[in-house]
Amino acid sequence: MSNEDFQSSPLYSPDLAPIPVENRTWGKWNLAALWVGMAVCIPTYLLASYMIRSGLSWQSALIIIGLANLVITLPMVWNGHAGVKYGLPFPVVGRSAFGIRGIHLVSILRAVVACGWFGVQTWVGGLALYSIWNVISGNSDSVDLTIGKFFCFGIFWFVNLFFIWKGTESIKWLEDFSAPILILIGVVLLGWGYQSVGGFGKTLDFGSQLKKPAARLTYSKPEHTLLLHLSPLVDKDGFPKADSVGIFLLKGGVTQPPIWKKALITEKAYFEKDAMEGLDSSIFKGEKPLLVQFKKGTIYSSKLPVYIENETVTNKGFWDYILWFTAMVGFWATMSISISDITRFAKSQKDQLAGQFIGLPGTMIFYSFVGIFVTSAAIVAFPEILVGEDAPWDPVSLVARFKSPIVIIFAQLAMLIATLSTNIAANVIAPANAFSNLSPKHISFRQGGVITGLVGVLICPWWLMNEISEILVFVSGLLGPVLGILICDYFIIRKMQLSVPELFNVDGIYSFGGSGFNIKAIIALALGVLLALIGYWIPQVDFLYKLSWFTGFSASFILYWAISNPKNK
Repeated sequence: MSNEDFQSSPLYSPDLAPIPVENRTWGKWNLAALWVGMAVCIPTYLLASYMIRSGLSWQSALIIIGLANLVITLPMVWNGHAGVKYGLPFPVVGRSAFGIRGIHLVSILRAVVACGWFGVQTWVGGLALYSIWNVISGNSDSVDLTIGKFFCFGIFWFVNLFFIWKGTESIKWLEDFSAPILILIGVVLLGWGYQSVGGFGKTLDFGSQLKKPAARLTYSKPEHTLLLHLSPLVDKDGFPKADSVGIFLLKGGVTQPPIWKKALITEKAYFEKDAMEGLDSSIFKGEKPLLVQFKKGTIYSSKLPVYIENETVTNKGFWDYILWFTAMVGFWATMSISISDITRFAKSQKDQLAGQFIGLPGTMIFYSFVGIFVTSAAIVAFPEILVGEDAPWDPVSLVARFKSPIVIIFAQLAMLIATLSTNIAANVIAPANAFSNLSPKHISFRQGGVITGLVGVLICPWWLMNEISEILVFVSGLLGPVLGILICDYFIIRKMQLSVPELFNVDGIYSFGGSGFNIKAIIALALGVLLALIGYWIPQVDFLYKLSWFTGFSASFILYWAISNPKNK
């Protein structure tokens, strides 16, 4: 097929066609702004919190986030190379590895994940609009589903679709507009934390309390003693913010009335005999018979399960850091697959390289630090927060503690901008191209965007948001094999040489004998997914599952190279 006649192919459409270099308008700062817009979101703000609450220091959390995002930026740049060189989106570039029909398997899987996140993010944006309306109208927020929430969800849904309908230049404008505002918001939050506590070092020192559970129980074998360790938060002067603790025992499946202990706020406190009746070392075999609640005056903390551990508490080991590192790499697993959808608009390889390295690792580190610092300040600034478990890591929870309508409206507007910029770039462009690739002559990029929006509604995020999020994270972690195959095919097997006309030829080299499927890629994909999953069912190799992204990427890369490289035959 020649360059002149491939436009008549059923695999061709103007939206999927190569973009000439002279028509590309995205420079390095546009790509950096795009990453700022995508990376500034609630999940980024929360990332470090999960690690700190598992016992890591804030320094370790930031180092892991920084290294993981430097690592994921490398395959992001590698997989974006073809987008820049040929001006083609992921579903077209991927035809060379998976075949003109096989590419649908992975591109639609990528699209479904994005549609799910689109629904979740759009519902979150709608709730921010609903909160603003309540502040302006004087109404109170409701935890129930209301017509107002659905109305605001609909408004935000149409705002998202507006930018898709206007095309990629409007998306570039949105990201360029959002980036400086989002960075400014981060600086403002840091300023609030600094003023609330009085210094960066002091604030972070207070934040070290967040990695300790408020109550933990140990068993000393020599003395046969149960020991309750209590760690409520301390105020600016170093005094405990709680003055008593209530102990709830579970006996016979029934939670007993609390036994309140005054002035029991010390690092170690022995249970008295009346509190220990019927409670022995068997609790270390998996039972959870205890709850505690702290209070000061009329302020109560939430009821907390007691963290039960053996007498010897070891520090976090190398394996714990590796697991968190893997989780952080997987955070952008889906974007690394479809990054050509964006890099095809870049003016040069130098622009895509600089733009991605400037925008992704730096923004992730900065906003994760904002989350750590602001939460560390909040546990000191708000007197009603008595324990680390009640710390407002979620920015929505943080905003709810302010009483000023102006502050609430400002914060919700910031959340709207962050949600919109993330949603458009990360959750709409890729599925719009994937749906368009299903039937290029009948589904345009715009129509693909509308399909994305409709699927996002059909998943009913208002009911299933938490369940869907867990499923999406699980699926994202299994997409490493796809990236391994794409990079191996483009750099190792094809030496960065693709035939653009053949990518649109239904009977060409990328039809792989007419079936449209590259069986070698499908085999490598299946093995990669199998190895990434097998540890879920077989405990002896559970490390393969815990390292699922690296497991799948490496296995599929190596196998695809082994069965596709002519030198290995």
